[in-house]
Amino acid sequence: MLELKNYSNYILEDINFKIDNKNLIIVGDNGAGKTTLAKVLSGLIKSENVDLENKALNDTDYESRVKLVNYIPAKLDIFDDYISVKEYLELSGIIDSKRVDEVLELFNIKNLKDQPCKFLSSGESQLVLLSSAILHNAKYTILDEPTSNLDPIKIQKVFAVLKDHSYMKNKIIITHNLNLAYKLGYDIIFIKDGKIKFQGISSEFFTQKNLDTIYEGTVKKYEDNIVVDI
Repeated sequence: MLELKNYSNYILEDINFKIDNKNLIIVGDNGAGKTTLAKVLSGLIKSENVDLENKALNDTDYESRVKLVNYIPAKLDIFDDYISVKEYLELSGIIDSKRVDEVLELFNIKNLKDQPCKFLSSGESQLVLLSSAILHNAKYTILDEPTSNLDPIKIQKVFAVLKDHSYMKNKIIITHNLNLAYKLGYDIIFIKDGKIKFQGISSEFFTQKNLDTIYEGTVKKYEDNIVVDI
């Protein structure tokens, strides 16, 4: 179980929730505190309020922590511009070239295997990050905007991977893509101004009445899709 109890900081206010053997989606306005929350849950921002498997995250040894929780940022940021994709993925702890090849093949990016990460496009970088998440295979994987910078074909592929429970055990997904959130059907947390304004099941969040309240009439359900009313 991953639990956050009564947490507040300069952005977030009185945040409480727990996740155990399920998937979760976090949505909210720009600047609402979603990424900050992800960093708190993964220990990148230290807090005494996070419990991981019924033990304080801060008291969990490094080896155990990396097996239990993994944060995948919205942007690939590495210490070595010339590290290859293969070398970067091997940092996930899986030193098995066959396994790396399988994951690259999953996203149809095997041709990037020996390319320096420095020369990846933003979309290619996103797929490499997702590949690393699958290889790492932590109990809880926190994915920050996993479909950003992707074309429709790649988004469809990423959706299939996120929906498939054989990839990554428990997923916490931060996204602005409401249609992705709707189609995945995971429990929803909506954050506004640093506070949780909704916490519950997908079918309750995606009622038209609730969408009208939260998004002031700009978001509509149309033929079983969630669209922005432009």
